[in-house]
Amino acid sequence: MQSPQGDTSRPWTARYAEVGIEPTLTPPQHDSLGAFVHHACQRWARESRAKAAFTCVVPNGMNGSLGFAEVDALSDAFAAYLRETLRLPPGARVAVQLPNGLAYPVVAFGVLKAGCVLVNTNPLYTLHEMIHQFNDAGVETLVLIDMFADKLPEVLAQTQVRHVVLAGVPEFFPAIPKAIIRGVQKVWSRVLPPVTVPHVRLAAALDQGRRALQQQGHTTTAHYWSHLKHHDLAMLQYTGGTTGVSKGAMLSHGNLLHNVQQMLAMGATHMRGGEECVLTALPLYHIFAFTANLLGFLALGAHNILIPNPRPVQNLQRAVENYPITWMTGVNTLYNGLLNEEWFVAYPPRHLKASIAGGTALHSVVAQRWREVTGTPIAEGYGLTESSPVVSFNPLQGTPRIGSIGIPTPGTDIRLVTDHGTDAPLGEPGEIWVHGPQVMQGYWNRPDETAEVLHDGWLATGDVAVMDADGFLRIVDRKKDLIIVSGFNVYPNEVEDVIAQMDAVLEVAVIGVPDDKTGEAVRAYVVHNPEHGGPLKPEAVVAHCRQSLAAYKVPKSVVVREELPKSAIGKVLRKNLKAEAKAEWQALRQAAGR
Repeated sequence: MQSPQGDTSRPWTARYAEVGIEPTLTPPQHDSLGAFVHHACQRWARESRAKAAFTCVVPNGMNGSLGFAEVDALSDAFAAYLRETLRLPPGARVAVQLPNGLAYPVVAFGVLKAGCVLVNTNPLYTLHEMIHQFNDAGVETLVLIDMFADKLPEVLAQTQVRHVVLAGVPEFFPAIPKAIIRGVQKVWSRVLPPVTVPHVRLAAALDQGRRALQQQGHTTTAHYWSHLKHHDLAMLQYTGGTTGVSKGAMLSHGNLLHNVQQMLAMGATHMRGGEECVLTALPLYHIFAFTANLLGFLALGAHNILIPNPRPVQNLQRAVENYPITWMTGVNTLYNGLLNEEWFVAYPPRHLKASIAGGTALHSVVAQRWREVTGTPIAEGYGLTESSPVVSFNPLQGTPRIGSIGIPTPGTDIRLVTDHGTDAPLGEPGEIWVHGPQVMQGYWNRPDETAEVLHDGWLATGDVAVMDADGFLRIVDRKKDLIIVSGFNVYPNEVEDVIAQMDAVLEVAVIGVPDDKTGEAVRAYVVHNPEHGGPLKPEAVVAHCRQSLAAYKVPKSVVVREELPKSAIGKVLRKNLKAEAKAEWQALRQAAGR
């Protein structure tokens, strides 16, 4: 839904020409992500001066690389393994639970080329979270990092997963670095548990796939993806909602291909095909990095530097020092962490053109200092899983507006809707509604929840913003009780549900509180059950949560109360607790002289 140039109800359209953005969205050249990946790899294998498409760098600087032609051939082999060896039908859901590494693009691209549906899964998920997601998606095939193979017996017992493929961190590394890393993992850090269930190593799966293609006389996997169109389902990207129940956003091939075009249109003034080198510290299983870093920079023929684990932030040092980084993506926490590293401030990346911030609010002080240290702009954007994810972005031409999430991308229409269902006037707050080719098809097997957020093609985001006369947006509040910890979504109901399972807890409420390091932190307020003897200890609540929740969802603080504030009908009033926590935080900052 494209706005006419100069439409006063869509003031951002008049800004496009001023900042070097084409106002009309260029349609994708390909019908599917399989075709997109194949043609991009073939093109840049011929044209790119850089030999490497992806390089994985571990903290000590050891690394491995794959070229564009290798990525194309290896992902073809994995696609054939899925379709011929495992006999998966088109549309079968394949869970990929891998950190950033060379295995990730090979496997993810292979799933898409096979015409299957990619289900991205955080490698740090607990058994509880894995089992829920795999059962909800109907996953039968799992590709897992071998460091967490100890979870497999229980996962297989409680899900439909029947096929397991294991990959390692140093997958595709040269022999000597690979042997050293595996030796350290086995002997020194002891992070490789024994595997007690039937499985296939990735290398063996690829061998089987290659043989299948050769036997059929095929040189590509086009016969798997040639029939796919924009409306076909490509991914189930899991997110939460107002209920806190994790659910899969159905993202089509067209959703993702259009969003790549939108991202490239917004960054066109600073991007050159075959010349870019992007640092990927954000996890590729997160929709931000998946679309921007993996797909967007593949389209540009960029050299993609993959960081398996960005914590501590010093893990990035060798990558920053050894490669000509021209682009970075990250969240406020990552940028702030780098600015507090002596090595980064002393020797910032010399080739850097610009950086992209998303996932959570970018603090103004971080944006200002980043520009001072690197001499380059850092631009904030806005998106969500349900929009593939990019909705708006700060143009890089000129100076990005600090505190703004920018203007809508070409092909995107935005309304700010009041509580009365009317459009908010310029400068007045309203809920962001999004319309565009990147908006999801709905939530997997959840028609009721889909109907709550999709209204005649418009996505109600739950985020409240104001728009100025130039069409620039600024987030002012969240309609939902979503907590964002270092760019990751935490849904209070999910945490509350886990805590409520404790016999010693009578009532619980979970909110987000301000945190200088992570943007927000999870805080739980609990009331002790008098029928359960002894005092309720905060550390017991935290320990309980660690058994069922990923680390970023575990409460950083637990407050024991005699009672919780409630409405007349007995509903716990989170807003009262949030106001109290905000006042506490402000008082602490004033006392510290900030």
